[in-house]
Amino acid sequence: MTARTVWYFYKVKWGAQEEFLELFRKNHYPILEAQLGGRLDAIRPLVPVYHGDGRADWTFVMELTFRDAAALVGPSGEDEIAVRLFPDQETFKREERRRFELLEAHWDVPVADANMR
Repeated sequence: MTARTVWYFYKVKWGAQEEFLELFRKNHYPILEAQLGGRLDAIRPLVPVYHGDGRADWTFVMELTFRDAAALVGPSGEDEIAVRLFPDQETFKREERRRFELLEAHWDVPVADANMR
């Protein structure tokens, strides 16, 4: 079994980064944490160190390391986890809609180590 890593890029609307991160931290990060030791081996949030550093096409990235390819493409179980973690589903869904309203773009990039030997 070979772990698979995917970078989930987000470009947040100007001025909305803090609100986006707050909603991500509150609602989505716990769902990812609940998958550690099962479907996910590691989760790592990343932000640029400096404003305007490098390319300006992303403002937040999540690096997820999946146990293997089957865990990457198989059912996530996130809906069931969300129901268990957030009994007030109306608020959860409203806040998740808001989190995505704050985005200009979102894309996923599966990555692999480049073998240099």
